[in-house]
Amino acid sequence: AFQENEIKLLTAEIERLKNFGCLGVSPSLEGLRDENAKLKYRLNFLRKSLQEERSKTAKSMININSCLQEIFGAAIQAAYPDLENPPLVVTPSQQPKFGDYQCNSAMGITQILLKTKEQKVSPREIAEKITKNIPANECIEKVEIAGPGFINVHLRKDFVSKQLSSLLMNGVQPPAVGKRKKVVVDFSSPNIAKEMHVGHLRSTIIGESMCRLFEFAGYDVLRLNHLGDWGTQFGMLIAHLQDKFPDYLTVSPPIGDLQAFYKESKRRFDTEEEFKKRAYECVVLLQSKNPDFIKAWELICDVSRKEFQKIYSCLDITLVERGESFYHEMMKDIVKEFEDKGFVQVDDGRKIVFVPGFPVPLTIMKSDGGYTYDTSDLAALKHRLCEEKGDILIYVVDSGQSVHLQTVFAAGQMVGWYDPKVTRVAHAAFGVVLGEDKKKFKTRSGDTVRLIDLLEEGLKRAMDKLKDKERDKVLTAEELKAAQTSVAFGCIKYADLSHNRLNDYVFSFDKMLDDRGNTAAYLLYAFTRIRAIARLANIDEEMLRKAAREEVLILDHEKEWKLGKCILRFPEILQKILEDLLLHTLCDYLYELATTFTEFYDNCYCVEKDRQSGQIVKVNMWRLLLCEATATVMAKGFDILGIKPVQRM
Repeated sequence: AFQENEIKLLTAEIERLKNFGCLGVSPSLEGLRDENAKLKYRLNFLRKSLQEERSKTAKSMININSCLQEIFGAAIQAAYPDLENPPLVVTPSQQPKFGDYQCNSAMGITQILLKTKEQKVSPREIAEKITKNIPANECIEKVEIAGPGFINVHLRKDFVSKQLSSLLMNGVQPPAVGKRKKVVVDFSSPNIAKEMHVGHLRSTIIGESMCRLFEFAGYDVLRLNHLGDWGTQFGMLIAHLQDKFPDYLTVSPPIGDLQAFYKESKRRFDTEEEFKKRAYECVVLLQSKNPDFIKAWELICDVSRKEFQKIYSCLDITLVERGESFYHEMMKDIVKEFEDKGFVQVDDGRKIVFVPGFPVPLTIMKSDGGYTYDTSDLAALKHRLCEEKGDILIYVVDSGQSVHLQTVFAAGQMVGWYDPKVTRVAHAAFGVVLGEDKKKFKTRSGDTVRLIDLLEEGLKRAMDKLKDKERDKVLTAEELKAAQTSVAFGCIKYADLSHNRLNDYVFSFDKMLDDRGNTAAYLLYAFTRIRAIARLANIDEEMLRKAAREEVLILDHEKEWKLGKCILRFPEILQKILEDLLLHTLCDYLYELATTFTEFYDNCYCVEKDRQSGQIVKVNMWRLLLCEATATVMAKGFDILGIKPVQRM
């Protein structure tokens, strides 16, 4: 609507300029032509983008819940035009006898009328008034008022059938989300010279999945790895490098085990006074950009980078590295900006900033003139807002950093970098990974579990499971390897993502590899079975595409109807996650979809065979199309979760 209005205005402006020229008024003709050309260019651009938007919207999967909210919003507005922001509550029905969806707004409106207008009206009476004002639409078959004032909504079968056909012809398209926004996601963020451990697992998996969701929804996503690649620890690492490999500038040092190298340097730092003094000198030389010390720093960073990449390659993670060092040059300006605006106090030589509502101040400069994590986090926030022009910033960081991040966000708001009504800055916090003893997940010796060891153990266990099921006897070596990696890494990711990220969760290979219940093993197996149905009936992709164009999906059986509606809930599930960033909702939905499909398959013959000969007698194509629609949605769900299904398992 905005674009159509702008086109009208631009067209009128072009006509005005034409008249302006004809009347012979004084401005330079060249300037007039330039302005006219600019307007015409803008007009053509808008027309083109409007056509693209319409084409995209036509293919988008309809969010039925949003459609019903619009319909009932209009009905409530017509029934009660004086009410400001009336409650709008539309949810899927839990039982078929209550229809397909429910509008439960009447009870809330009763309370508002009583409080604001002192009118006592029963919810049922309000529900009746709302239903009388429902505008003409293509999705509602009928409505019924139940109990005290629930409005039960029954969808039209031809509407659901049409949406399923659209899904089959166009593929799973993202729900329409309006203007394309830029999203910056900060996730993973390990420290240089330290190995990635199980604590990094959640941030890496959750962050990757969030990026995939926003990318699918059409946002411009920047995936940032905020590496710990700067700071005082590099002084001791460089000093130790100089002692152990004095020719490091000409011969690449063979640092195989960087973790051991870090521990050695830390032990020396804690016990040798002379070494400690030299380590501090190294920090000063590094921060002053001495070329030899920059080379040493780069060598150490490169060794870590290679180790991190092994993990990222296994888990199919994509990131843009932008560590703390990237923001180092910006930090003095951050301090100056807070000083110029009068927010800085000096406390025992430190420069601190108190943020209203937060008891602990931010330290933006130490007494020795050095910067802190607070300074680098403020610099990163400003860069993401002001340089990257992020509309949505998401920090996938553990719950322990909650107060710190909220203080940093509030400081950015206080200094005027962003308005929370316009820009969304969110901390997607998560709990810790626990062992089966419900304590922090550690090795038997009490050390933190290395992430690479965990992934290798997952691969071993997945292969054992496949061999227990005698899959090695029916799959080729290549298929078995593909199934192993799919199950191992899929199960590790799904076990994390299927839990509410705000809670701690217990890491158990036995549970995640169980092919019963809400696990990746169960869903991957279910998906492979669904994909095999058409193949075993000798129906290829081209035949399915032709059927999708020509066949009407019959939804007469209650299990067909239930499955059809479940498939079409996908856009509303994604919309909810875009708002609350809770990915377990998608896992719950995929499990519900798989179990709903099983009900359908057990009750509705897709392929009918002769009991004696086993020959195919009849193929119920509309049911095969329901199988295909289920698999298509599951495949997109897996893709968002970062799980790779296989054709044979």
